[in-house]
Amino acid sequence: MTQILPQFGNAAFTIAFFVLALSIIVAIHEYGHYIVGRWTGIHAEVFSLGFGPVLFARTDRHGTRWQVAALPFGGYVKFLGDANAASVGSTEVEVRDKRRTMLGAPLWARSATVVAGPVFNFILSLLIFAGVILAQGKPTEPLTVAGLPPLPPSYAVELQAGDEIIAIAGVPVLMPEPGLFSFDGIPAGQTLDYDIRRDGQVMTVQGPNPYAPVISGLSPGSAAYDIDLRAGDVVMAIDEAPISRFEDIVTAIRESDGRAVVLDVWRAGETLEFVLQPRRVDTPLADGGFETRWLIGITGGFIIETQTEMPSPFAAIWQAMQQVWFIITSSLSGLWYMITGAISSCNLSGPVGIAQASGAMASQGATSFIWFVAVLSTAVGLLNLFPIPVLDGGHLVFFAYEAVTGKLPGDKALRLLMAVGLSLILTLMVFALANDLFLCP
Repeated sequence: MTQILPQFGNAAFTIAFFVLALSIIVAIHEYGHYIVGRWTGIHAEVFSLGFGPVLFARTDRHGTRWQVAALPFGGYVKFLGDANAASVGSTEVEVRDKRRTMLGAPLWARSATVVAGPVFNFILSLLIFAGVILAQGKPTEPLTVAGLPPLPPSYAVELQAGDEIIAIAGVPVLMPEPGLFSFDGIPAGQTLDYDIRRDGQVMTVQGPNPYAPVISGLSPGSAAYDIDLRAGDVVMAIDEAPISRFEDIVTAIRESDGRAVVLDVWRAGETLEFVLQPRRVDTPLADGGFETRWLIGITGGFIIETQTEMPSPFAAIWQAMQQVWFIITSSLSGLWYMITGAISSCNLSGPVGIAQASGAMASQGATSFIWFVAVLSTAVGLLNLFPIPVLDGGHLVFFAYEAVTGKLPGDKALRLLMAVGLSLILTLMVFALANDLFLCP
């Protein structure tokens, strides 16, 4: 994986990647509003990426002013007749132009234009997830070795690139579905017997445990990330007890019950010692619930790099849709659990936490950062659908009211509701920022 930042930690880079991620997501969101508005006959006067003083601007042949402003923490599309960038209230326009305004357009056109922003966020996420899945590919059948990570000398490695794996420690390769494989019942041990086919010959060689305790990734803001553990590190022992599988790390941290643990780590020929304090983390489950666990914030898995082939576009899109749906359901579930007090409100991150996550994912490589942008895009799309005035979901509620009653709420009621919505959003932002800075260090 390409490393964007070999050594991350500079605040300027954190801000830079946060601004980059946010700008991509905001640009796609606002472009959804703009293009669907144009398709439905609503004219956009201004498309702004950012707020405040304008740094660059040009007007296209459709009469829309495209601009980049100095404060890159959002954006907006101002349609003809809008009193402000939030499309609240209206200004007088000539009668012949009424149809080209937001309020003068048919209800279906306004609804489509408003919902397009979140929908485009979901589409961006789908395209990124599908693209990454296509780029990474799926394991070929038979399962064939493409490479191995650097391992300590104690891991006797005779396995070579090009070897076709038949079985490991007598456990045969299972491929219940194309591209999906598993080994049920792999024993412990640093080194295991591999039954392989090499140059047409079946033989048995020594190879590392396929689930060796090699760190493949770190969670931003976790105990492991904070003390500079790195992807590629091999955990040799925990509290002086040797381990041979990543599962052993999971078990040791769970049984620590929050007690500090000592990790002996092999890194590029050097053995290092790290002391970590596990943290209680609320982890989403597949059924929509949450489980509180002691974690240090590292991931691992099957360490053998395998030869891959490109999955079908339909399979990639289906997996991408499942990923988007999981983010949506786990976010809604998490919000509900926080409201009811079932999980900690520290699960809510503000701009500082998101900025730190942006930089942390960038430090782990381009793929990790792009994946993070897709996750954040889904979250932004979902947030904007909440039925809160000021957000897109609030506008859709107003349109639903109009569909039932035949008219929008009065200007006075609209302004009051918008003030309430803005207060809710600002309160949420302040609370999330307090989490970042004071409540959840």
